[in-house]
Amino acid sequence: MTNQRGKALAAAAVAALCALAALPGQGRAQAANGQAQARDTQARSSSYRYDPGAQPVTGAASGQDGPRLDAGRIYRSTIGPGARISFQVALDGSGDAYVSAVAVPKPDEKVSSTDGIQLSLRDRDGNTCDSGSALFGSPEYPRPIAAYVSRGLSRQQTSCQAAGTYSVLIERVGDQAAAHGAWGLELRQARERRTAPGGPSTAPTHWSTASPPAPTGGGREIHGGAGFTDAPSMPQGEWRDRLRPGDTLFYRVPVGWDQQLSVTAVLARSGGNRYVREALDLQLYNPALGPVVYAYIGYDGSSAASTGFQPLAPVKYENRYSTSDVSAAMRFEGDYYLAVSLSPGLADALGSEAYGVTLRVDVRGKAGPGPAYVGSSPGFGITGTGPAPGAAAGTDASATRHDDGSAGMRLLAAAGIGTGTLLVVGLGVWTLVARRRALPVRPG
Repeated sequence: MTNQRGKALAAAAVAALCALAALPGQGRAQAANGQAQARDTQARSSSYRYDPGAQPVTGAASGQDGPRLDAGRIYRSTIGPGARISFQVALDGSGDAYVSAVAVPKPDEKVSSTDGIQLSLRDRDGNTCDSGSALFGSPEYPRPIAAYVSRGLSRQQTSCQAAGTYSVLIERVGDQAAAHGAWGLELRQARERRTAPGGPSTAPTHWSTASPPAPTGGGREIHGGAGFTDAPSMPQGEWRDRLRPGDTLFYRVPVGWDQQLSVTAVLARSGGNRYVREALDLQLYNPALGPVVYAYIGYDGSSAASTGFQPLAPVKYENRYSTSDVSAAMRFEGDYYLAVSLSPGLADALGSEAYGVTLRVDVRGKAGPGPAYVGSSPGFGITGTGPAPGAAAGTDASATRHDDGSAGMRLLAAAGIGTGTLLVVGLGVWTLVARRRALPVRPG
């Protein structure tokens, strides 16, 4: 009887240990499935991700009123159809200032090519220092768009040199008759220090525009962010992502002084024969979230379609004196942001599944020293801690891989704990068996 009980207990221990042997493989499978589900959920997300630390503010109707936007802070607001709202900024004489606004329409909003936002920066006397706008343009579908205004010291803005309070007016423009809802706004102010006297004041006009060589080594996977704040780092190379119709995903590309940037986006073949105009939209923003250049392409699914831009002007401080808006926007080093959008019309024409997009990024040249700023120039840098800081520096491609690994290690750790627990149970069983065998048999 005792021997039979001992054998049963021993068998239970062996079964427990055998079951344990399957845990690491199961853990890895569960981790892989969980990561795939997380990536799929992220790919399906068409909602803009605001900075989690953004402070809610309400713009004023009067140009001389409104809440103040402090440098280095991020704010969140709304603007209705035909509305014109005002904010205040306090500017000193230490350098240039940039105020940006990201407009976020609802995913089901109907928009036209002339819809968008208009920004203007004005002094206390109502003089306009600068203006900027962001329109949807030919790809007439809702997606986040951004624009900025700036106050540049000693750059032909004689009425805007004094220290004091300035107004930032944001106006919603376009076909107001068709508009039916408020848009979200994400607002920032960034500063740039003065430079030492005697620096260059003429923008370069010639640079290489030769196409970059095709990248080698195959593409790497990347998962774009849903906003500027969580945009992952995408340095030079070939990158692969998947987007669903209606998605806009964001990426940041570090570009140093004297370097040239070019990007090509390729929408992979998916099958089908129904043509979609402006199926993919590619928009580049500078570190202050000012628009640089955009491109778009039609697509029918029968073959791959590509668009992009050839090497832009080398990043130089003196680009701000250029008469070209594109070159003038390449005025400081730091993280340039790429927004990639897929038309929601793809869902009806070719299917609502995720589409493969390849992004080929080329950053040409060696980074130079840059201008001689008077003091430090916080807000613009190569490390991703500029005007769209926070999670951006922690969600790059390497961080994503690190997180995946950490998840795997957590599962292995859990499996290890389980292993220890079962081993203790097993050892206890064997000990109990041994003790029972060592006990004297009592006469019946």
